[in-house]
Amino acid sequence: MLDNSSILITGGTGSFGKAFVDTVLARYPSVKRLVIYSRDELKQFEMEQQFSTRDYPAIRYFIGDVRDPARLRRAMEGIDTVVHAAALKQVPAAEYNPFECIMTNVLGAQNVIEACLDNGVRRVVALSTDKAAAPINLYGATKLCSDKLFTAANNIKGGRDIRFSVVRYGNVMGSRGSVIPFFLKQRATGVLPITDPNMTRFNISLQQGVDMVLWSLEHALGGEVLVPKIPSYRITDVAQAIGPDCEHRVVGVRPGEKIHEEMITASDSFNCLDLGSYYAILPASSNGLRDKYLQRAGVRTVPEGFAYNSGTNPDFLSIAALRELVDEHVAELADA
Repeated sequence: MLDNSSILITGGTGSFGKAFVDTVLARYPSVKRLVIYSRDELKQFEMEQQFSTRDYPAIRYFIGDVRDPARLRRAMEGIDTVVHAAALKQVPAAEYNPFECIMTNVLGAQNVIEACLDNGVRRVVALSTDKAAAPINLYGATKLCSDKLFTAANNIKGGRDIRFSVVRYGNVMGSRGSVIPFFLKQRATGVLPITDPNMTRFNISLQQGVDMVLWSLEHALGGEVLVPKIPSYRITDVAQAIGPDCEHRVVGVRPGEKIHEEMITASDSFNCLDLGSYYAILPASSNGLRDKYLQRAGVRTVPEGFAYNSGTNPDFLSIAALRELVDEHVAELADA
């Protein structure tokens, strides 16, 4: 699928970007060009120690910000496929610096869309978050806006052979800023802070996230928000898996934080399809998209009022399963 093609990933030095690059290089050795587009020169320097242009001549490191439309257009010359992973993601920082978050997550998304349209890009997948479903914080609201921009971009493509799609998933196990590395660091203090004992979250591994993006690049029709079927975990079970002998101190929910995360709301159910391993939320005016999906084997509608919530999800990780995943994460860090 990606052999002999040129790919650009925004936010390419993040946790997802590194895993995506690693997977593409392993699975598609004939990739023509793989452009890492990000604004942090130090992170690019550090990433180049792992993926050097000497060992991987297809790789290009582009310094640039998604806020800069001219730089995006230049970086996308000759690009076939774009994965948009750049975003400001920290909820407290977004609440304190709202327009900075808007400029990157909303205006930056539109800049990416227009650069793709102007450069003959053929496939575009944007990364979203569970916080974009019924958002209660600015970060989630900006990502919902971004989702709408990317799905609606299919309406303005004209005669271009281009598809814009979105993938939305939950917390990535072991990614920077997530609960597992935080608890591992805090374990030495003897105290693990619990925001709320009832809190649950969806869980997905980095590799699952990468595989979902690759699947969507090949199979998405354009205009949909794809959601994976993944397990949930209880925050208390994560604490028990990492620090069973620690004090689990309840500190209260932070501003803009939910007790349970949603990826599909009941309002979405009218436009949602079950694809098997994934759900697809279609735009309200799907222009035949629904019928095209229903022609695929195994695709079916979901019940009216269906919602996908981390608290009511029937699939939960046990403490033993969480402990095994934590051990794998620690081993990966040791090998890195």
